[in-house]
Amino acid sequence: MSAYRLLQVLLVAFGLVFCLVWPLALVWPAGWAWHAGAPSASQYFMMIVGVYATLGVFLIAAARDPLAHASLIRFAAVSSAVHAAIMALQSLADPMHRGHLFGDVPALLLVALAFAVLLPKAQREGAGGAARAPGAA
Repeated sequence: MSAYRLLQVLLVAFGLVFCLVWPLALVWPAGWAWHAGAPSASQYFMMIVGVYATLGVFLIAAARDPLAHASLIRFAAVSSAVHAAIMALQSLADPMHRGHLFGDVPALLLVALAFAVLLPKAQREGAGGAARAPGAA
């Protein structure tokens, strides 16, 4: 599978995960929610859910032509890395939040790493004329 095609698949997959932050917090609160109680009990958490769901929808849309949306993909990579780093430090400082080191922190690092590696590879493939044609593998 080409880097371009893998990037398309991961844009959809990660976009779906970003759209599912609320259900993930319901299923595994220790790994995804930063407050006690239902996800809707925290105004802050619901704001984050809205931001991530919006980003998820745009990542899914970007899968049609990732190279045309490189700045969005870079934003998703860098903001995910920054978010993961801050959450990791906060998780280490507060034992009640250690579950995040096994939940959303590694998930965000995976997003950051995948996009940071695949986007340049897909751009190189695209520069060579391959992968941008519909149906290219």
